[in-house]
Amino acid sequence: MPPSFRPLIQKIPTVARVPHRSVLSLTGSQASEFLNGILSTLVHSPPRPFYSAFLHAQGRVLYDIFVYTRTGQPGYLIDYDSRPSEATPLLDLIKRYVLRARVKVRDASEEYDVWGAWGDASGEPERQWKWAESSGIAEPVWTEWPWGTQHESISDRRAPGMGRRLLVRKGDRPPEASTHDLASEEAYTLHRILHGVPEGFTDMPPMQAFPMDSNLDLMGGLDFRKGCYVGQELTVRTYHKGVIRKRILPVAIHSPPDLPPSFASGLDIRAVPTGAGEPRPKPRGNGKLLSSFNGMGLALLRLEQVEAAERGEVTFSMDVETDGTISTWGVSHWRPDWWPVKP
Repeated sequence: MPPSFRPLIQKIPTVARVPHRSVLSLTGSQASEFLNGILSTLVHSPPRPFYSAFLHAQGRVLYDIFVYTRTGQPGYLIDYDSRPSEATPLLDLIKRYVLRARVKVRDASEEYDVWGAWGDASGEPERQWKWAESSGIAEPVWTEWPWGTQHESISDRRAPGMGRRLLVRKGDRPPEASTHDLASEEAYTLHRILHGVPEGFTDMPPMQAFPMDSNLDLMGGLDFRKGCYVGQELTVRTYHKGVIRKRILPVAIHSPPDLPPSFASGLDIRAVPTGAGEPRPKPRGNGKLLSSFNGMGLALLRLEQVEAAERGEVTFSMDVETDGTISTWGVSHWRPDWWPVKP
């Protein structure tokens, strides 16, 4: 992260509601086996909390999810983005797969809110990396179970410093609210943007986003060696024979001087040649702005253009229309500190 952005990271203990999330309850004697057949990561039995995703049959992201164990009843609670989208509502999607499996699924959104807590000094397990031979895909390899063992709580290991994620009874505050600063939902959004962590439909448009473009491999949301699951074929083929050409990276948006708090997602980000170095063809394709707040954002960028920008051959910019007037804004990216570097 550029040194000028480091002061934006809240290092004091902070707790905030996570926006746009709902909760499903899934119980039954075959709950672990059932989820293992449809999720992108291995589901352990007895149950443990974890991070994962539902993929489309063609390998695109439908939902990124957190799966919690629950107090007093065998089964799971699933935290997901429930805003309207092109994806089938998650409750209906899961019911399609139930068939004769001994599981029950229901909406539990009226029982729980989702909160995030971060900024304490708790340690994190050591993270190593396993690289695919040629595709650019990397997976975290853990020395111990990374997601924790508490019920209705998950250690958020998508990136170092993300803290914990909590399910709290509807309308209540988590116990941490007595010892942590209480922040807004926007503060949580900025927290994950600064750590380079995409989440939900804005960053992973359902039926459109590819899991590796969305950094699900780097964040521990994909397993390339488990048995068959929905979307596995294309995902594993990409691991062995594909090439990752795009990634979601954090960006800063700068000038003109009057900076709005957020921008519409989906704005095109252009790579503009600077004239430095040898003459080159005009860069192909545009990036896309995703989540943003207070001049910081996440953007899906072409890696060839990212590398050209790091060599000083191009700069990124985007046009924003306000009250019928189009203004051009500069965009600068950085690679998160926690990303692996291939040896």
